[in-house]
Amino acid sequence: MFGKLKNYQVSGGRVTFEFEGSDGLKPCVEVITDTIFNVFVDYDGLGHRSRAIEEGFGEQAVFGQLPQKEAETEVKKEGSAVVIRSKKVTAKVNDGFAVDFYDREGNPLSLAWRGERKEKTGLSERELAMLAGEGHAISGKTKEIRAEERRSLDREDCIYGLGDKTGFLNKRHYEYVMWNSDIPDPHEDNFKSLYKSIPFMLVLKQKGVYGIFFDNHCKSFFDLGKESEDYYVFGAEEGNLDYYFIGGDSLKDVISDYTAMTGRAPMQQLWTLGYHQSRWGYESEEKIREVAEGLRRNNLPCDCIHFDIDYMDNYKVFTWNKETYQDEKKVISDLKDMGIKAVTIIDPGVKVEKDYYVYEEGVAQDFFARDTEGDIYVNAVWPGDAVFPDFGNPKVRHWWAEKQKYLIDLGVSGVWNDMNEPASFRGPLPDDVVFTDEDRPAPHSQIHNIYGHNMAKSTYEGWKEYAGKRPFVITRACYSGSQKYTTAWTGDNHSIWSHIRMMIPQICNLGMSGMNFVGADVGGFGSDATPELFARWIQAGCFMPLFRDHCALGGRRQEPWQFGEEVLAISKKYMDLRYELLPYLYDLMHETEMTGIPMVRPLVLEYEADENVRNRNDEFMLGDRMLIAPVVEQGARERMVYLPEGIWYDYWTGERREGGSFFVKEAPLDVCPVYVKAGAVIPKYPVRLHVGEDKDDLLILEAYPGEGTYGHYQDNGQDFGYRQGEFNEYKISNRNGEVTVEKQHQGYRDYGKIEVVRRFFG
Repeated sequence: MFGKLKNYQVSGGRVTFEFEGSDGLKPCVEVITDTIFNVFVDYDGLGHRSRAIEEGFGEQAVFGQLPQKEAETEVKKEGSAVVIRSKKVTAKVNDGFAVDFYDREGNPLSLAWRGERKEKTGLSERELAMLAGEGHAISGKTKEIRAEERRSLDREDCIYGLGDKTGFLNKRHYEYVMWNSDIPDPHEDNFKSLYKSIPFMLVLKQKGVYGIFFDNHCKSFFDLGKESEDYYVFGAEEGNLDYYFIGGDSLKDVISDYTAMTGRAPMQQLWTLGYHQSRWGYESEEKIREVAEGLRRNNLPCDCIHFDIDYMDNYKVFTWNKETYQDEKKVISDLKDMGIKAVTIIDPGVKVEKDYYVYEEGVAQDFFARDTEGDIYVNAVWPGDAVFPDFGNPKVRHWWAEKQKYLIDLGVSGVWNDMNEPASFRGPLPDDVVFTDEDRPAPHSQIHNIYGHNMAKSTYEGWKEYAGKRPFVITRACYSGSQKYTTAWTGDNHSIWSHIRMMIPQICNLGMSGMNFVGADVGGFGSDATPELFARWIQAGCFMPLFRDHCALGGRRQEPWQFGEEVLAISKKYMDLRYELLPYLYDLMHETEMTGIPMVRPLVLEYEADENVRNRNDEFMLGDRMLIAPVVEQGARERMVYLPEGIWYDYWTGERREGGSFFVKEAPLDVCPVYVKAGAVIPKYPVRLHVGEDKDDLLILEAYPGEGTYGHYQDNGQDFGYRQGEFNEYKISNRNGEVTVEKQHQGYRDYGKIEVVRRFFG
């Protein structure tokens, strides 16, 4: 729609353009930082309406304003193009609003695609009817795409990110739809949507790297080279063309910049890194006590039991079932005495019922979404007829935040937000259901992808205010920036081998998309786990940020002792290892808040120049010094392992290996291959049954042959005092087994004892 460039105006780092045939639209390119450029076309005429960028660059932004930093900018005309330069990135704006990006040396990073789109082969009405009659899903875009961008692809480009999408690590050659979706069928590679919409992608080139964040929370589409090898396309049915180009020297730089804009995942309480036990089907006080006693009887560490929808009175949120719980407060207190905390599920759907206080309050204050006739919109979820809080309204978020006090006063330690796509049982919510977008009415089509985000924000703010500790919130649905408020899990997976395989790239891409504290249901939620599958899953799951065993009502129970003595012993081995690694995991969580770099990383994030890791789907890094290569194939007792450059040590045997090569590793059922980089120091705690069980306040430093330095972090693991300096930081140096510890910051009590263990020295 944009023709020849007619004119441009410069205001600071913002350049506004006039084109022939633009119908009054004045697209702009703005330099946000030396590495971040915003490309914006205001189709709605409302300016930036970001729900992801709220605290960008560490400063509280006024609603609707884009937070900025000063960046040196040079703008000049060169031929027919307008050239915009920062210190590190150059943008050239050409006729047709074709924007090309280059690095500081002038090498092309991302060029606009100037050719025509490749037309997909159409189907006749008869052919469509035949396919539909056979039960085939017919894909296709339901509306005209208004805000669209086409950009060139090089043959070697790899694409990562996009949140929890199914399939493999490298998203090249696939297409996706950003539309939060509750799909109970087993998720496979061809799924275009899942629970989360995170429209942020990273492109690793043969030379160079960049990111694209398409900040449009309406229904959007990404075709990443499926339509053509030569270009990728993204766009949305509604909203603006509003994307951020992020340059950088590495994938880590791009992630760090993206999370500086959208927010970084804050430190969680230390106990959240422990083991979590859950099941839909713990429907009574007796069942919950039975599970807690089973954990302790089998000497299994655990810090949390999750209460699924069974605990509620007829599935009404912020109630408790008095028929199955004599005294819910005492149950929660008794669990705490065992070192086990309670986390309760909360869905957004509020039961339609006279005299039910949550429903009555919401109706009285006009807090529920309405249909186009002005009536409160009713669909169905677990309690039957239900209505949906309008979380886009700040008053509703404040009300919902106050409701968290009910759980806090009972002694609950965290909230698990589910069904918040929002899911519904009588068909999806129509696109025209009326919600609020902060300060104006907005249809469901514009709110859907941020519904879970706003619910998480409300929940987080309530727990922060009323509990006085770092809030532990889990969500199923979210949008970019939700990491400021919530952790997440990958949703309703199944007890099938393809899902343990998919867990690795899924969690790696979530981490690179800003969502750091994530996990997949160990053992699988739906279907029935076999003993072998559960054993392999708990081995891999123990290295994920959120370590939760969860399964569905009607399927096989999945507490570790349900699979026999061999699997119980394997489970204990890896659950104990998880608790040993708590200080290492906590250090990584602190690193995420400081830098945005996730705890769990694909190998390509650490070794992006190594072409052998660009499509490595079955290994991952825990931090930058531990490599995990789980067994994810049924019946396998060995597997191929690839180690990147450097020297590595087998965690279990001490075998020394040169990197840069493939080899076959024997892996009997009780072995998950783990390798540690030479010179590493891994901080550990003694094994304990729960985080609060103090084992003489001992820190163990495991040192490996070689040389290296390590930064260790320590605080009280509960509140926000660390942001006022209440923490210790240590610099730990390893010179081939000679370990020195130097205090870098003093703001918390010291360890009772620090013990050095030299591993695998001759």
